[in-house]
Amino acid sequence: MSCTVIVGGQWGDEAKGKVAAYLALTEQPGVAVRAGLGPGAGHTVVLDGRTVKLRQVPSAVVSPGTRLLLGAGVLIRPQVLLEEIDTLKVHERVGVDYRATVIQPNHIERERADQVLTTTVRSTGSGHGPAQADRAMRSAVQAKDIPELRPYLVDVAAEVNAAVDEGTGVHVEGTNGFGLSVLYGTYPHTVAKDSTAATACADVGLGPLAVDDVVLVFRAFPTRVGGGPFPTEISPEEAQRMGIVEFGTVTGRPRRVGRFDPEQAREALRINRPSRVALTFLDYVDPDSRGLREELLPAPAAEFIAHVENELGRQIDLIGTGPDTHDMIDRRGRGPAQIGSRP
Repeated sequence: MSCTVIVGGQWGDEAKGKVAAYLALTEQPGVAVRAGLGPGAGHTVVLDGRTVKLRQVPSAVVSPGTRLLLGAGVLIRPQVLLEEIDTLKVHERVGVDYRATVIQPNHIERERADQVLTTTVRSTGSGHGPAQADRAMRSAVQAKDIPELRPYLVDVAAEVNAAVDEGTGVHVEGTNGFGLSVLYGTYPHTVAKDSTAATACADVGLGPLAVDDVVLVFRAFPTRVGGGPFPTEISPEEAQRMGIVEFGTVTGRPRRVGRFDPEQAREALRINRPSRVALTFLDYVDPDSRGLREELLPAPAAEFIAHVENELGRQIDLIGTGPDTHDMIDRRGRGPAQIGSRP
């Protein structure tokens, strides 16, 4: 059995897509399935100089032999999904759970007209909240009701459980981040559902005993799009001086930037119970670490990793050092002695 769940530990934008793509390339799972919300949560994957922005298709699209699924708990916007399938030319690889809820035009209109969502929460305007509400009220349209989706309809729960039983490998890709969970995040400034590893499993029809690996992803300087508390936030001017200027994958809005928050990270560890921890954007800490994959880290970067590990009481297993999927120091099976400082 091999089933890995990949989730974010902060406010989203942790580079879960990068980590999911890297693990897909190195582990080559038979199936990768997207969990979480819908097209309002974007993943960016950079592979060999090509940038792919994904809103529905799993980031494991970079692994040619991996089946790509969307679970029953995922919200589907047919136009976005079909355009991605066409652009990526993955018609034969994609499957959509027939029970998944469809985002309709009125959901987007209702979200953009809602003052709480637009002003207080500052949502992405993707229709997630109203679509979730309609599902709760049993009035939502499902994927099986959309003619254009019929070629892709499958029973995702049956497929992923069969893959687990057969040992072909399953990766579950979560969206959003722990701090945005409607249950454990900064309510009401959250997304419309929970975003923990446990809910990601439920989204795709997996029981807890099917999972043997949880990867929790943090970034060295967390970012947040939209409203809500951000205890370690720094000013836009300071972020710009540090070279941290980012924009949301879906909305294009500037991302707020903060310093690593050990307290939030420890809570994310406690509730998600990861077997592996990833830390990305180390090159923001020290530009000299950018693109490193095997070499010893320069002193400032090594000191930052040591500080985070001391705060969390955990080894960092995967260290992202740049935008490319392959810009990763993989410490699995190596131990702390493999990371040291260099002048």
